[in-house]
Amino acid sequence: MSVKAMGWAHSFPMGKGVRAGREWTRRRLESLPWSADEPDTVDAIVLAVSELITNAHIHAHSDAHLVLTWDGDCLRVSVHDEDPTLPRRREARPGEASGRGVAIVHKLADGWEIRCQRHGKTVTACFCPADASRDDRFAADTDTRTDTDTRTGGDTHTDGDTYTDGDAETDGDAGTGRDGRSSS
Repeated sequence: MSVKAMGWAHSFPMGKGVRAGREWTRRRLESLPWSADEPDTVDAIVLAVSELITNAHIHAHSDAHLVLTWDGDCLRVSVHDEDPTLPRRREARPGEASGRGVAIVHKLADGWEIRCQRHGKTVTACFCPADASRDDRFAADTDTRTDTDTRTGGDTHTDGDTYTDGDAETDGDAGTGRDGRSSS
């Protein structure tokens, strides 16, 4: 059985990226056949993108490099920043403006992980829509194609077998998602 994956990538500069990241993500998700039937999953993905981009900007003082990949089972949200410091969960005090991002992603995602890389880290969250199994468009074709979509500001769109980042080394820090499964 062959697998077809879809992916999109875009960088969001500090100071302008959070709202743009949410809007960009929502537009990409609209192309997936399950998104209209799963508005709660779409909202959870968009909120996780917002939190991860915010963390890259506020805590890493870095642009956020967002990659969305869909493999027919899981929508992966990966945000890379230039700071190797790993995020940590903490209890935010009432009235504090920050300190909830990692806990929010942990609660919303079906799984998540952090990968240390040569130049920073990547946080990846996985979302598994309930109706994804009915989408059989991805099982038949093994065509690999990469093109730049100039209508969306030069985003790279990849249709192919897999997305990998050859730079990545897995750090032992991983989380569990909303269903309690470990992502490691």
